[in-house]
Amino acid sequence: MTRPLIQIGDEVREMTADEHDDWKSAGADAAALAAAADAKAAALASARSKLAALGLTDAEVAALLGG
Repeated sequence: MTRPLIQIGDEVREMTADEHDDWKSAGADAAALAAAADAKAAALASARSKLAALGLTDAEVAALLGG
């Protein structure tokens, strides 16, 4: 399997094995951060919904959740 190309200045070449591993790792790190952000947003939405179902006003929910 060929590795992706990389450009440094005017030189375009195939990534070395180490560069490719670093590139894949960075992509995995970004995906993990995005998943964590999505989970946090889902938890916040769930909390807002549950507090509203208890009869709290939007202002009270905002005061409790900081926003």
